[in-house]
Amino acid sequence: MRAAPSLRGGICLLLAAILDLARGYLTVNIEPLPPVVAGDAVTLKCNFKTDGRMREIVWYRVTDGGTIKQKIFTFDAMFSTNYSHMESYRKREDLVYQSTVRLPEVRISDNGPYECHVGIYDRATREKVVLASGNIFLNVMAPPTSIEVVAADTPAPFSRYQAQNFTLVCIVSGGKPAPTVYFKRDGELIDAVPLSEPPAAGSGPLQDSRPFRGLLHRDLDETKMQKSLSLLDAENRGGRPSTERPSRSLTPDPSLLLQPTTENIPETVVSREFPRWVHSAEPVYFLHHSRAPGSDGTVEVRALLTWTLNPQIDNEALFSCEVKHPALSMPMQAEVTLVAPKGPKIVMTPSRARVGDTVRILVHGFQNEVFPEPLFTWTRVGSRLLDGSAEFAGKELVLERVPAELNGSMYRCTAQNPLGSTDTHTRLIVFENPNIPRGTEDSNGSASGPAGVRLTLVLALTVALELT
Repeated sequence: MRAAPSLRGGICLLLAAILDLARGYLTVNIEPLPPVVAGDAVTLKCNFKTDGRMREIVWYRVTDGGTIKQKIFTFDAMFSTNYSHMESYRKREDLVYQSTVRLPEVRISDNGPYECHVGIYDRATREKVVLASGNIFLNVMAPPTSIEVVAADTPAPFSRYQAQNFTLVCIVSGGKPAPTVYFKRDGELIDAVPLSEPPAAGSGPLQDSRPFRGLLHRDLDETKMQKSLSLLDAENRGGRPSTERPSRSLTPDPSLLLQPTTENIPETVVSREFPRWVHSAEPVYFLHHSRAPGSDGTVEVRALLTWTLNPQIDNEALFSCEVKHPALSMPMQAEVTLVAPKGPKIVMTPSRARVGDTVRILVHGFQNEVFPEPLFTWTRVGSRLLDGSAEFAGKELVLERVPAELNGSMYRCTAQNPLGSTDTHTRLIVFENPNIPRGTEDSNGSASGPAGVRLTLVLALTVALELT
């Protein structure tokens, strides 16, 4: 009586084994893949092991978060004439198969999950099918397609009286995933303070709580270093900068007598263009990153590098923006050199202006490459412009229907960017127009017309008759 339960248990295990033999054995898995780069050829491999007869293989691409499954490959054993790999369903033997799907040039849109579904016939009846599946996520990377460095808030004027913040913007587009963006100055990596929010436009100089760092490792021009050190010494002594004239006194300052003897640097060494706020300390940089996802799955990254501009040190400094990305074998970079405008080249058309012509005065270029974009301002020396305004902002000044009164007038073009400013002058020479009789043009340079001539003749004839 006690052996009955164990006997029933053994019978159940035997029946389960028989059912398992009848149902068949099937396991499916897809070989994992590392992230692939867009444009490469990729092969998805689905391995499955079974002792039964194959029914079908179906590959799906899953989209919209799993709600849509798109068939990309189907194998149906019922309509296949190749049965060489099939074995008798009565013979129990594990067979290993592999189904592959090749994507010749993967695109970013191919990114996502894929599934491999395999079906075999039930060993008990061909009317039933045993199914199993495997899945994989295909991660498609894409290197950035473009990189550029621009200056924020340009064109902008030069200020020699107060410190101003300056921002370089590095724009990197087309990357997936988002790349790593960093800045270098003169080939050296910039240690920047991260910011969660970009600094507000027009805000005061940014401050950093980190300890003072000297500028000794910079490869500076000796003249620039002398100028900066002379300013710093003047401030440390409590004196005035050389741009201010100190009051003369026969009694020496006691505070100066307590200082050790130093080299006397004449006032003219310090350029008057650079004010009191210029120091020799290394600038403190602040970095802000922002990301904007694109519709194709890529990311646009903007890196903003902000610091208090020092025209004495930053002029002709080379800044580079570099990008690291797993799809790139070497960093991608774009570089700019901060340069103040120098020697604008002015072109006037027509070269020989006549009364009544439209004259265009254009800034054609500079003696150097200028960055960031300059701001152009036109003025007429000693008077207002032809339209009555005091100045005009733009690269080209247009004078409509120039009158003879403008002959010999001088025009000044001021070109400036945050690093400095420069002026250039050109003189307008107006020649007589043979098509306009002399003395018949009005104040705007236009002829008074035959009516005015007839009126003058009538008045002259009336005066002559009265005299007679």
